[in-house]
Amino acid sequence: MKAAGILSLIGCLVTVTDSKIYTRCKLAKVFARAGLDNYQGFSLGNWICMAYYESRYNTTAQTGLDDGSIDYGIFQINSFTWCRDAKLQEKNHCHVACSALITDDLTDAIICAKKIAKETQGMDYWQGWKKHCEGRELSEWKKGCEVS
Repeated sequence: MKAAGILSLIGCLVTVTDSKIYTRCKLAKVFARAGLDNYQGFSLGNWICMAYYESRYNTTAQTGLDDGSIDYGIFQINSFTWCRDAKLQEKNHCHVACSALITDDLTDAIICAKKIAKETQGMDYWQGWKKHCEGRELSEWKKGCEVS
């Protein structure tokens, strides 16, 4: 009986840690349908490039930071300011649980990313974007993906 309980627990842990890693083109289509192309003046290439350098398109990416907060999901959205994580006194500007940002359904993550871009006047919030995407020709990021 004890072994069955342990196996069930292991099964749950495996399910929780399953992650979806999008392909560039699949993500381009999701982002285009969600209205990210030219959102706040940033082309689709900016969003695809940023997501690559922030999470490598991994929906369950999590990065612990020195201040005790955690960056979550495909956009690496921080728990202290943008989402609710029971470990910290958060501001939760996106009004979403951090766990909602690490699912295969990107709806909450995209809504929150749009809020971040709007409230912070652009994409400077994301260090991956600043370092690798800002000011560059980014049309290659959507090339061959059948998005306009």
